[in-house]
Amino acid sequence: MLAAALRTRPAGLDQALALVDGLDDALLHGLARLDETRAAHLTALAAAFAGSPLAGPVAEATGKIIAGTVTDQHLAVLAGARSALLGAAHDTLLAGVDAALGRVREPWSAAPVPAAPGRPLAAGRSWLRELAIAGWRGVDTEVAAGGAQAVQALLADPSARRLAVLLDGFAAELRATAPVAALTPVPVRRWADLWARALLLCQDGFATTEAVAVDGRLLILGADLHEHPTVFRAQVHGLLETRGGGVRLVRASMAAAKVDTITGPSAWRMLAAFPLLRAALAGHRTVEVSGMPLTPGGDLIWHEARAAAGGPADPFATARVRLGAAIASSAPPLDRHPVAIAEPVLLEGYRATADSFDLGGTTLAVDVSRLPAAGPLTPALVAASTACLGLLRWEAGRWSVQPLAVQTLIGKKAVAVHTADWALGPTEARAAKAEAVAGTAVDVLRERAGRLLRK
Repeated sequence: MLAAALRTRPAGLDQALALVDGLDDALLHGLARLDETRAAHLTALAAAFAGSPLAGPVAEATGKIIAGTVTDQHLAVLAGARSALLGAAHDTLLAGVDAALGRVREPWSAAPVPAAPGRPLAAGRSWLRELAIAGWRGVDTEVAAGGAQAVQALLADPSARRLAVLLDGFAAELRATAPVAALTPVPVRRWADLWARALLLCQDGFATTEAVAVDGRLLILGADLHEHPTVFRAQVHGLLETRGGGVRLVRASMAAAKVDTITGPSAWRMLAAFPLLRAALAGHRTVEVSGMPLTPGGDLIWHEARAAAGGPADPFATARVRLGAAIASSAPPLDRHPVAIAEPVLLEGYRATADSFDLGGTTLAVDVSRLPAAGPLTPALVAASTACLGLLRWEAGRWSVQPLAVQTLIGKKAVAVHTADWALGPTEARAAKAEAVAGTAVDVLRERAGRLLRK
């Protein structure tokens, strides 16, 4: 059934994405320079929302912008309409996968909690308006640097830290590529995603949701490792067996800042504040959690003090026995985007090649570019695998799977290899030797940083 779902393209998906592309094209060239083609894109966007609750605001906003008036309110409506289209695409894609897997997904019902008033959001809205008017092609070093003031103001407010980091990263990308007029190609969809998300978070009174405390046993399926020049993050996917007997899909993340010279297995050393979760990943063990906050979107806000080591549990056995009955959470409103889909799946009985799995006539791309340098899983092991625990993703208009673990043969011996097997250090001799040398540099940097802080 999954193979059939992956072959099926939902009705209306291409039309929705085409409307998003039209709006993104207008943002590329700038709302101050709308020609007939870009004006037609905005007109089509307004027509698509006719009969919806957003019909009036979208028609007014697009009409005013085409006429030459661009206000913060108009831009907020455009960002909301864009997010609604991508949210609809996300939902229809996920609905097909859920039906094929027999996965039950709880509807979104979290009560919104209004944000505290008085946050310094105006500067952020002003800079984002300037970007939209200039367009990505019109961004030079001066425009790109304009976000610094907004970021500084937001960083001073702990409740606005999420938005501050988003704007800071967006501004850094623009500064690194300015003047954008000379850039080929321009990451149009990515920058429009960042712009729209930031603009919605910049609205006064933007509501958030509260986490609830949960108890139970966490059965780990695998870890998605995010390696960037200045941060290392491990997002753990697993099943939470609650005290009441239910099983639900959850995620837990641990992250730390680093410098760009710390790469590969040495990056795990930056997560020294999470010894219990690292040990559970490396040893394939369960974790008992007590009073751990769980967001409505299925994210455990990890506290080592609220966790205890459990017994051994094979992730593949866990997936075969428990994954099919697990309840999934719906994505928070801002995370309803096709690129945010990352559904844990167990794949077996396929024929593997270097970059794809043949699922009985349906070819599923394998995203080996996401295999981390901090783990032992390699493209060769994936190509020789007989079973795969991974994340089903939708990117570039197609489904793909990101391997988190595989079962394969090494020297006629059946073994399982996981991305997080080196969470406590490499177990392969050559990698361990290299990591020991690199680890010395980590220790030196940490000691020097400690000195600076003491001074």
